[in-house]
Amino acid sequence: MNGMALSPFRQVLLKVHSRCNLACDYCYVYRHADQSWRRRPRMMPPAVVEAVARRIAEHAAAWSLPEVEVVLHGGEPLLGGTESLDFIVGTVRRATAGVTDVSFSVQTNGLLLDEPMLDLLDRYGISVGVSLDGGRDATDRHRRFADGRGSYGLVADALERLRGPRYQHLFSGLLCTVDVRNDPVAVYEDLLSFQPPRIDLLLPHGNWTTRPPLRPDNGETPYGDWLVRIFDRWYDTPHGAAMTDIRLFSALLSLLLGGRSGVESLGLDPVEFVTVEADGAIEQGDALKTAAEGLAGTGLNVFDHPFDAALDHPGVRARQEGLTALADECRRCPLVQVCGGGLYAHRYRDGAGFRHPTVFCPDQQRLINHVRGRVEADLLAARRPLVTDSAGRCRS
Repeated sequence: MNGMALSPFRQVLLKVHSRCNLACDYCYVYRHADQSWRRRPRMMPPAVVEAVARRIAEHAAAWSLPEVEVVLHGGEPLLGGTESLDFIVGTVRRATAGVTDVSFSVQTNGLLLDEPMLDLLDRYGISVGVSLDGGRDATDRHRRFADGRGSYGLVADALERLRGPRYQHLFSGLLCTVDVRNDPVAVYEDLLSFQPPRIDLLLPHGNWTTRPPLRPDNGETPYGDWLVRIFDRWYDTPHGAAMTDIRLFSALLSLLLGGRSGVESLGLDPVEFVTVEADGAIEQGDALKTAAEGLAGTGLNVFDHPFDAALDHPGVRARQEGLTALADECRRCPLVQVCGGGLYAHRYRDGAGFRHPTVFCPDQQRLINHVRGRVEADLLAARRPLVTDSAGRCRS
C-alpha cells in the first residue's frame, strides 16, 4: 500500500434498500450520472447481510477497533419494513459480539416512521436522522412524491412522533440540502421548530463539469453568503440557549482552533467510511455517483474481498492522503488546513479527475474567512484587560 499510513473504516454505510418512496429532484442516487441503482436488487438479500456482517467483524478484529458505526441507508432504508431491519441489525450484532461494539443509525426521509417502526428502532437503540429542507415551501420545492405532491406535512407528523417523550432519545438531527433561493434564517428557524439535537447543512452536489444549481462561473459567493447568515444567527445565540448543534459550523470552529473536523467536506482528516451496496459491492462515498458512472465503485464485493482490500483503492487512498492528494492551487492556499479542498466529489472535472479545488471554492473561502473573523474578534476581546472605576465597575 505504498508505505502510506492508512486509517481503518470506522463507519460502514449499508444500502439496505435501493429504491425510494420520494422523487426528490436533486437526489444524487437517482438524478445524476451514475444509474447503477437500476441494476441492483431492491432490498439487500440475506446472503449479502450475512457476508457484510462477517466483514465488519473481520475488519474490527484486524484493526482492534473498540467500536464501529453502521449507518442504514438507501434509497429509503425503511422501505424494507421492520422484519428486514430486524434481520439486518440482529445479524450484524451476532457476528460482531465479543469483537467490537456496534452502534446503529438510520438516515430516512421520515415517511415510514410509524409506531411499529419506531418501536423496532427503539429496541435496538438505532438513532434516527431525518431529511428536511426547512418549512413547507422550502421542503416541497424539491422533496416531492413522483406525482408531484409535497412531503412536508407527512414528514412533520412523523417528526412529532419521533420527538415525543417515548422516542425523543432516538432523534439525532435533521439533514438539510441548501437551496439559496430559500431565505436562510427562515430555513434555520423552521428546522429549529422541531428541536433537533443537530442540523447538517449540505451543499447540493455538483462539480466542474456539471455545475451545482445557481453556482455562477465567477467569484460570486451565493452559497457562502447564505451560510454566513445562518452562522451569525447561530453564533449570536446567547450562551446556553443554543441546544442545536450545526455540524458544519462546529467543524469549522474546531479546525480554526486547531482541532479535528469530523465532517468529510472540511479539513484534512482521513475519510474513514466505506459503503456496501444492496448487491454486496464495496464502494466509496456515494456522492461520487454525481460525477460519472462507476466512479464510486472499487471492483470489490463483500463475498470475495475484505474491507482492507478497499483501503488500497486509489480513490480511498486519495481521501486518506490529506495534503498530498490536493491540487497545487489548494496546497498553496492559506486556508487549506481548514478547507481541505472541499468535498471530494465536488472537485471532479470530466477527463481531468479530482485534482481541482471544490467547485464551491469561492463560497468555502467566504464562509471560512467570515467565521475566522468572528472568532478572532472574540478572542481579542477576551484578552483585552478590563478597565474599572474606583468602585470596581467596568468602564467601556
